[in-house]
Amino acid sequence: MKKIFVVLFVSLSTCLFAQGEIERLTYADSQYSKIYLNIKNNTKVLKYISANGSELKIGDTLILGVPSGTATTTTVAGGSEGTVGVARANSKSKSVFATILMGKQIGFGTYISTLSDDSNVTAKANMQGEIVVIADMRVYHKGSSKKPLALAVLLGEPNGRAFGLNKYMSINDYEKSVLAGEILTKNAPLNREQAIAKLKEAKDLVDLGLMDAAEYEKLKTELTPIIMKK
Repeated sequence: MKKIFVVLFVSLSTCLFAQGEIERLTYADSQYSKIYLNIKNNTKVLKYISANGSELKIGDTLILGVPSGTATTTTVAGGSEGTVGVARANSKSKSVFATILMGKQIGFGTYISTLSDDSNVTAKANMQGEIVVIADMRVYHKGSSKKPLALAVLLGEPNGRAFGLNKYMSINDYEKSVLAGEILTKNAPLNREQAIAKLKEAKDLVDLGLMDAAEYEKLKTELTPIIMKK
C-alpha cells in the first residue's frame, strides 16, 4: 500500500498579525502582494520599518521638515457700482506642507474612502521644525484592495495640547512625506550625502581644536562604509 504524503509550504514573513492589528510591518511587506492582499484597510500597525530603515512605533517623536507645497490665494478688485472698469486679480503664494494635513484624516475613526480631498487644510510653513508624537498608525490600499499599502500616521502634540484649532495632524502616506522632506525621524540612518557632510563638519571641529583626533577617527570609521557605498 502506497502512502501519500502531502507537504504544506508555509510562507514566512516579517509581518506579524494579532486580532485586527499588525505587530510589525516593513515597507517591503507593504509592497509584497502575498502579504498586502491579506491586509484590510484601516488595520492598525504597532511597529513600522520604513523604506530608509528607520523604525516607527506609537509614542515615538518625529520632526516636521521643510514644506514642499505652495498655496495660492487670489483676490479680485473691480470698479465700483455704476462705473465701468476691468477687474484685477491679485495672487499671493505661500509655502505649505503638501503631505501633512490638519485634523484627523483618512483611516482614523472613519473608514478610508479617499486618498485626498481638496477641502483638507494643509499644515502651514510656520510649523517647520515642530516636534510631534505618533498617536496612531494605520495602513490602507492605494486604490483597490489589490493595490499595495500606504501607511497613514496620526500626529499629536507631545504635551497633549492642540495645534491651534486641531487636536491632531495627519500624514496620509508616510513614505511620500519622507521623500518630500516634510517629515524627519530621529533614528533614520544617514545617507551618503549626510555622512559626507557630517564628516566634513567633524574635520572642521578638529581644525578648530573643538574635537579630538581620536574622536574624529572613530567617526570616520563609522561613516566610511556609508560614504563608500554608492
